[in-house]
Amino acid sequence: MTYRYGGQAAQASEAAASALRLADANINPATGLATDYLNHFNEAIMLLEMVSGCPECLEDFLGWRPMSYREHFAASRFTGRDMAIAAYDAADPALRQSLDALAGSMTAVLEATRAAMSTDMPRDAAAVLAAHATAWLKPLMARAGALINGETPAADGQPAAPQAVVDVLMKT
Repeated sequence: MTYRYGGQAAQASEAAASALRLADANINPATGLATDYLNHFNEAIMLLEMVSGCPECLEDFLGWRPMSYREHFAASRFTGRDMAIAAYDAADPALRQSLDALAGSMTAVLEATRAAMSTDMPRDAAAVLAAHATAWLKPLMARAGALINGETPAADGQPAAPQAVVDVLMKT
């Protein structure tokens, strides 16, 4: 009996150490996901918010390119990048799928916005388009952050389909 309890204690200690390593690397131990991935989208949102007052930001925004979770960490200087990828791969498949769907929706909005914008576009038109895009992106970012942090999803718990988000964006 002592051996079994000793084994359970060792497993609990190992799990606690693993959770601590994840937390130290800014990876949520409960979900296995890192909010650092959202920085990729935050960069694009920040550039969109600056378009009206800083025309050079439009060119920077047009240079933004989508990246998957794995691509983001593989290309980053994030100190725990290998751990972030491994934790993502080990995360609950439903959580990964939800995060990937949200990232897909955000990417669809950003790519549709990029396709509609150009550097010779009137500044006011670019600012309006940027404002519409950020209005769509911010709730998606909040949902992605909540998912990564293990919070209950909003509304029906499902992210909007990427094409549905783009369709609504283009109608506004």
